Amino acid sequence: MTCAGRLGALAFAFTVLIPGVIMAQDSTAAAKQTIRVCASGDVTLGTNLDTVWAKTGARRLRREYGLSANPDSLLAPLKTLFADADVVLVNVEMAIGSGPVKRKCTSRSSNCYMFRAPVSAAAAIRGLGRGEARVVGNVANNHARDAGNDGVPITAGHLRRAGVAVTGLDTLATPVVLARGDTIGVLGFYTSTETPDVRDTVAVRRHVARAAETFRTVIVTAHVGAEGVSAQRTRDSTEWFLASRIDRGNPVAFARAAFEGGAALMVGHGPHVLRAAEWRGDGLALYSLANLITYGPFSVAEPLNRGAVACADIDGRRVTRAELRPTVQRAAGAVSVDQSRRAIRLVDSLSALDFPATGARVLPSGEIVRRPRS
Repeated sequence: MTCAGRLGALAFAFTVLIPGVIMAQDSTAAAKQTIRVCASGDVTLGTNLDTVWAKTGARRLRREYGLSANPDSLLAPLKTLFADADVVLVNVEMAIGSGPVKRKCTSRSSNCYMFRAPVSAAAAIRGLGRGEARVVGNVANNHARDAGNDGVPITAGHLRRAGVAVTGLDTLATPVVLARGDTIGVLGFYTSTETPDVRDTVAVRRHVARAAETFRTVIVTAHVGAEGVSAQRTRDSTEWFLASRIDRGNPVAFARAAFEGGAALMVGHGPHVLRAAEWRGDGLALYSLANLITYGPFSVAEPLNRGAVACADIDGRRVTRAELRPTVQRAAGAVSVDQSRRAIRLVDSLSALDFPATGARVLPSGEIVRRPRS
């Protein structure tokens, strides 16, 4: 089969698997110029640091949903959402490993969560990428150190051995070599001095600009913003977590610095709810894709159960097409394609509210377009 034939067959298969998704009708020449990046929010595949929850969570999945707690089984229903991606980008909201570690939470902790998935989680994440697709995991977040500081390089090692590129460890862009030979740069950020820090916007612009000097396309992913049901709105101001004790950055200021530095796409996560999307020139900011899958003691009440995979076609620094693919989580670990497509309406509404001039319009098909000028 020719390359064009394979692309056509994949587009047909994906349309059948997910009704309502409109595929881009790129010519073979145009497809060679663009990169399709499919990104998600938080991925948590277990909490083997809490053995009680691990047992009860697995029993519930099996009894009520007929599902296995094995990481690959947890992600299996979501693989179709990434089937046409050249690059898969996820936020690895956990440590990965096994064996004893210094506990992050004490017996007196009342608001402390520890997430560490088994080693098999790394291969499961790699499995989100079909064929020669490249998979990138961001570890710049507040749960990467749940197995201690020493657990971060261990997590990164498991991911790399499974074929997952790792970003968020330092301020240098992670080079991602695509199957066809060209290379893009990916930078991960979080609100911490132990990671590239979203709060230092001068440094953010410098890091992205340095990457843009090397790579034709630069993508940034950021764990930024307040959390929870009350955190759906995006504002150009500092956001706080845990009763104003933790500075979680200014998402809009971060996006501004990243695009000034030369980023084409900004993927946000951390609030655990969906947020607005905004066009920044030819670039696209997705302020929060919420949770892809949270297999752990999280709440999945509305709207915390709604998420999305965002796919963007990128040519250099220009996003030429983008779409949302909605998901819904019925219980911890039980995630599927959302046939109600509620994420589309949520992101469209929030974008109009928070960015009247630049907010994206999300069509019923899921395609992300520019709003008509009034």
